[in-house]
Amino acid sequence: MKIPSLLLTISAMALTDAPALAGNYSFNGDTTGGLTFNRPTDAGDALSLIGTEVPHLSLSFTVSQSGSYNLSLNAVDPGSYDTFMHLYSGSFNPSSPLDNFFAANDDAPGGSAFGSALTGVSLTAGNSYVFVLDGFGNTDFGAFNASISGLGDISINSVPEPSVLSLGGFAGIGLLMFRQRLARR
Repeated sequence: MKIPSLLLTISAMALTDAPALAGNYSFNGDTTGGLTFNRPTDAGDALSLIGTEVPHLSLSFTVSQSGSYNLSLNAVDPGSYDTFMHLYSGSFNPSSPLDNFFAANDDAPGGSAFGSALTGVSLTAGNSYVFVLDGFGNTDFGAFNASISGLGDISINSVPEPSVLSLGGFAGIGLLMFRQRLARR
């Protein structure tokens, strides 16, 4: 099983709870081999009959300023991965994917099947949100580029699900512990 590379990209920053560059947080990853869930539809009122075991990754974050934010997800290889994205308020539980549903998008504006975007989403400062990166169907997974942008700083609150930790994630934990030990001196 291939371990998703999203953790390698974000683990060090996620473990320190440091804000991303003001107003923009971009990252790369791969949903290949990720945990699966039965994804909700765009409206969030039902579970998909097509995407019943979709590989996904999730990223918990907060924003420092209330207002309008944009989230995007684009496949690196558009020919093999039809993206889908979900946003949850508070927490995300793959076993209860309709709970805390906030918004979703299948195709980006203009109808691109290999990019998803939520634009002008109103987020509240200090509230936790979970950005779930997934695909349309059970065979839609792969490498991606994603971003969150808006008025305030974006702080990453947690790494993806523990089962996707890799050596890079453990290295990030070790780096954090080393930095905290140095800071106490």
